[in-house]
Amino acid sequence: MSDEQAQQQPAGGDANTGPAGWSPQGGRARRSARPKRTGWRRLLPTWRMVLGTFLLIVLGIAGVLIAGYTLVDIPPANKAATAESNVFLYADGSQLARDGEVNRESVPLSKVPKDVQHAVLAAEDRDFYSESAVNPEAMVRAAWNTATGKGKQSGSTITQQYVKNYYLGQEQTISRKAKEFFIAIKLDRESSKDQILEGYLNTSYFGRNAYGIQAAAQAYYGKDSDKLDAAEGAYLATLLNAPSAYDVGAHPENKPRATSRWNYVLDGMVKKKWLTKADRAAMKFPAPGKSKPRLSMAGQRGYLVEAVKDYLTSSNIIDDQTLAAGGYRITTTIDRKKQDAFVDAVQKQLMDELSDSRPVDRYVRAGGASIDPKSGRVVALYGGVDYTKQYVNNATRRDYQVGSTFKPFVFTSAVDNDATTQNGRPITPDTVYDGTDKRQVQGPGGPVGYAPENEDGFSRPRITVTKATDLSVNAVYAQMAQDVGPAKVKETAVALGLPEKTPDLTATPSIALGVATASVLDMTQAYATLANHGRHGPYSLVDKVTKSGEDLQLPAKDIKQAVSREAADTTTAILESVVDNGTGAAAQAAGRPAAGKTGTAEEDKAAWFAGYTPDLATVVAVMGQDSDTGDQKPLYGAGGLPRINGGGFPAQIWAAYTADALDGTPAKGFDLNTASGGRVPPLEPPTSAPPPPATSAPPVPTPSPFPPPRTSAPPLPPTGPPTPPGPPTGPPTPPFFTFLPPEPGGGPGGGGLDGDLLGGY
Repeated sequence: MSDEQAQQQPAGGDANTGPAGWSPQGGRARRSARPKRTGWRRLLPTWRMVLGTFLLIVLGIAGVLIAGYTLVDIPPANKAATAESNVFLYADGSQLARDGEVNRESVPLSKVPKDVQHAVLAAEDRDFYSESAVNPEAMVRAAWNTATGKGKQSGSTITQQYVKNYYLGQEQTISRKAKEFFIAIKLDRESSKDQILEGYLNTSYFGRNAYGIQAAAQAYYGKDSDKLDAAEGAYLATLLNAPSAYDVGAHPENKPRATSRWNYVLDGMVKKKWLTKADRAAMKFPAPGKSKPRLSMAGQRGYLVEAVKDYLTSSNIIDDQTLAAGGYRITTTIDRKKQDAFVDAVQKQLMDELSDSRPVDRYVRAGGASIDPKSGRVVALYGGVDYTKQYVNNATRRDYQVGSTFKPFVFTSAVDNDATTQNGRPITPDTVYDGTDKRQVQGPGGPVGYAPENEDGFSRPRITVTKATDLSVNAVYAQMAQDVGPAKVKETAVALGLPEKTPDLTATPSIALGVATASVLDMTQAYATLANHGRHGPYSLVDKVTKSGEDLQLPAKDIKQAVSREAADTTTAILESVVDNGTGAAAQAAGRPAAGKTGTAEEDKAAWFAGYTPDLATVVAVMGQDSDTGDQKPLYGAGGLPRINGGGFPAQIWAAYTADALDGTPAKGFDLNTASGGRVPPLEPPTSAPPPPATSAPPVPTPSPFPPPRTSAPPLPPTGPPTPPGPPTGPPTPPFFTFLPPEPGGGPGGGGLDGDLLGGY
């Protein structure tokens, strides 16, 4: 061996074997040369550990999937396929109605036009034919959105929805979702996509008690499913998401959201190239036709049942589809005696006065609601003459202006917010305003560009708030809304009970004139809050719900002081004056102390009376609508009168109903705690003799063009238009306001007027 080789040879071995402990395969010497893991590096998993763990997880998931697929069988149809009846009861336990015969007729997929199939896919599952039975990504996304408060989402494919509808149930549990997952996979392997889509179309719920596309086609358009066009199919597809929220037939106020969803479906069809842009552009929203309810829902039963259903679903007590599946025993808050009294009052005071010889009489509709102020229970509801003839519930619809019945909310807001006039004077029942017709509403910087017209051109330059309420003077209340702040007025109305999203409930001075379109039931809830001294709790239509002998949990009664008692009671005081001295005189026929307000919608398309006693709050509306077109119609000449106003038929219905509903209960006065200027009537019913006029202060110098206050039974409604008062003879008043002593003639307002001749729009 050369010296050079000797130097290259490692110690402890020869040229062939290498050093001691070394081998060509990488032995001890090579391993000993690798640095040892020290410190925190010893805690890190090796790649072998990571790979092993991953493989174990994969094998575990595979095992679970295999076991689930093997163990979970496709079960027989669930109860929703053969739904039970729901039983509705009056508050006393007697039967109101039975609703449970499921309206379903299965049809083959060939009887459903391709455009309709595509509309359903565009609404619910656009990749149905190309995707697998389940979509894990969508399920994870939906679970994440639900967990993070972005709303409950199912993430389900049409296959999963069909499995849930037909084989399982609607409960949101992990076990149900797991079964749905495996059954969907099995079903997808055993059935074709067309078969699954056919089953889905035949089992889905479309509202109006219609299960399946054929029943829905008949319920909404009166035709078989194979006659549906693309636009109609797109509307029916929108209903799958939430039938009660998109049915524009039962609730006209749903049209904006239904139209938006309908456009979403059609746009999806264009995106998937199932519909051309030209055909899409030519389509118009296909308004559904009248519903054809079963005869068992005739009279008021159908209105009551539908109102209770809406209450249960909107309160999240039961969802649409679960309720439709049936099996529930529902005890309502409806008092049978009071319900019958309401029907009788409408019939005798209004319907008996209509004649087939007057074409306008066929437009007349009536709606009413009555609430116990202390409990918030709806004790009576009048939806229309007959559910089988007039499907839309006039007590719950939100498409007619409430008119001057809104004005008390403005005054309540003024007192509750300690509001002042533009020159800093507190607003009380005795505050004097300028009631000149078409007077410009004034803001801090001058006119705000709004000059409302008083009814019949009435003008009075100096008028107290009480008298302006008696006579429903628009100029005064528009200015008062500006003084209080329209946004604060809106807040007060919502606090009293109007839904925050009431159509046209806008924060502008016009809010005072009742341009909002709240329902009769909404308004009743708000007036019940005034009757209950400002304490408000959401109304209730249900006392108890049971299924299979178990009670369902109902929402807790959240009662709170919505406005101060002083604000509510002072409003009650001036509304008593409306009945005693103003446009609501006909309500005196109830024979007990009452507070109320009349109202007239624009163009006399609706007339309202909203009033209450200490025991009962009730609102009545008479509306005009063409049954054929659904258009709102003026009621000039209806019932043989030149006009329909709140002091006429509505107040008469209110008085007749209230007298019968409270028959046998002692009449009692209001227990009021009023602000400055609010009169406090005696707690006992007044005697037949009117109180003497106030003599402690001189009257307002402006002469009154109205007759003195009533001292006997309320007169009949006016038979012709009133004669407008002449122009004032005195000098004009200053542009803003001051305080004057009360006017004589029965309380702070004085004077008197029969009929709603000066009610605002």
